Amino acid sequence: MTRPLRIGNASGFYGDRFDAVRDMLTGGPLDVLTGDYLAELTMLILGRSRLKDPKRGYASTFLRQLEESLGLAHERGVRIVTNAGGLNPAGLADAVRELAERTGVPVRVAHVEGDARPVPDGYLTANAYLGGAGIAACLRAGADVVVTGRVTDAALVTGPAAAHFGWGPDAHDALAGAVVAGHVLECGTQATGGNYAFFGDHDVRRPGFPLAEIHEDGSSVITKHDGTGGVVDIGTVTAQLLYETGGARYPGPDVTARLDTVRLTQAGPDRVRIDGVRGEAPPPTLKVGLNRLGGWRNEVVFVLTGLDIEAKSRLVRDQFADALDRAGSKPAEVRWELARTDRADAGTEETASALLRLVVRDPDADAVGRAVSGAAVELALGSYPGFHVTAPPGKGAPYGVFEAAYVPAGEVEHVAVLPDGSRETVPAAGPYRELAGVAEPALPEPLPQGPTRTVPLGYVAGARSGDKGGDANVGVWVRTDEAWRWLAHELTVERFRELLPETAGLTVGRHVLPGLRALNFVVRGLLGEGVAAQARFDPQAKAVGEWLRSRHVPVPVQLLDDTEVTA
Repeated sequence: MTRPLRIGNASGFYGDRFDAVRDMLTGGPLDVLTGDYLAELTMLILGRSRLKDPKRGYASTFLRQLEESLGLAHERGVRIVTNAGGLNPAGLADAVRELAERTGVPVRVAHVEGDARPVPDGYLTANAYLGGAGIAACLRAGADVVVTGRVTDAALVTGPAAAHFGWGPDAHDALAGAVVAGHVLECGTQATGGNYAFFGDHDVRRPGFPLAEIHEDGSSVITKHDGTGGVVDIGTVTAQLLYETGGARYPGPDVTARLDTVRLTQAGPDRVRIDGVRGEAPPPTLKVGLNRLGGWRNEVVFVLTGLDIEAKSRLVRDQFADALDRAGSKPAEVRWELARTDRADAGTEETASALLRLVVRDPDADAVGRAVSGAAVELALGSYPGFHVTAPPGKGAPYGVFEAAYVPAGEVEHVAVLPDGSRETVPAAGPYRELAGVAEPALPEPLPQGPTRTVPLGYVAGARSGDKGGDANVGVWVRTDEAWRWLAHELTVERFRELLPETAGLTVGRHVLPGLRALNFVVRGLLGEGVAAQARFDPQAKAVGEWLRSRHVPVPVQLLDDTEVTA
């Protein structure tokens, strides 16, 4: 039997902890170190960077990290796999070779390409989400460093695992297990206590980055280097499993993983075993991420202090509308949001103040520029008492829009450019299976009727939320079977909408995952045109789950501890 493969992660996004690469290489044994630098927003950022310099378009931070860590990786025999190539994987691969030559580190560099698609008129980028087969081909050819463009986040794990264990494209269960492990690792310290609902239970001031011990059958153990901060337990792994997913079928270019088959077991301190994962043939299409500039936006935040907050808000809104009418330049979209952060009889001026946020958008930069900033400035001496803003109004800035399209997998030429420069075309992963929903599983028996206490949902449930384009997902889980018997019946779609009124007019789907004691809600359109468009106060829906946990619901007293019952 082939020995387990030990894969660590050192980056969950472009801008993550800079010293994580060095820390992961020196903190304990690894076979492979991955780095995930790409998100929907990142591709737009790289697209704009490439407009300024065609030689760029990759995550330059990765190259700076390698300057201090490439020799460490070589000494320890750790292979590095990263999607930091972004829109220019060949360019980053060349830069790594130059670095290796300059520092005298004899590494073999390969890269994966083929994700770049013809860019439609009006768009900046178009990239298909590739799987891990190209990475596997590069590693089998002896690469020490593999650079990719747009691959799925989990492909950074499925590729090395397939190369190590010799899995073919039909090893669906094993590949699905690696996909699940990769999904847990992809966001770095979110798997080790970062952004965790029950953060007060652990010391998460500086969580270590996660790693997975992957076995030949696709099962894995999620852990971290000894002596690093944070925690790995069933809760932290569950939270990350739910992050930015949808239903029970989790599709990808390598395999469709069945999240409703995942089993989690605490296998020791900071060790969670994942097994039982079943896989199915992947869908016949690949997702393509499209980024374009959507127009121009501007923002002004007015500070309203003390008494008559609502009246002050009405006054400045009326004055602003009149000023725009007089200027004859009203933006296509004008949005106001009053955040009542003020308190009565407050002890500080800041806690006596509310924030009135104005956001404007228009295809024309002039419509959100001087007309808007001028209107705000000219109110300074003739509006509500105590008038001021949080920052001087500017001239506006461009915003982006992410869209998803799909193309037949066979139309995308997936190519591994090997260390010797030869090119290996990666065959498509077919045969395929059309994606379909699953029958909703049976719910557990409800708890017997008994006394309840109205408390925040978060007293008994954890949550993690995130974005996929304009949609938001909110995963909610509990830690005991008794709490699951209550949650599965209490938190219906209707109840979800009641608790989060912003979702009331939107399509909300609920997916039941009994093995995780979890519900996953997908809210269509909550984020407008996506994170780059900044249409919402929380444009990536990062805190929607915490908002939900703060809402009060009647909870059976038997699920609460003594402190919560008497609170």
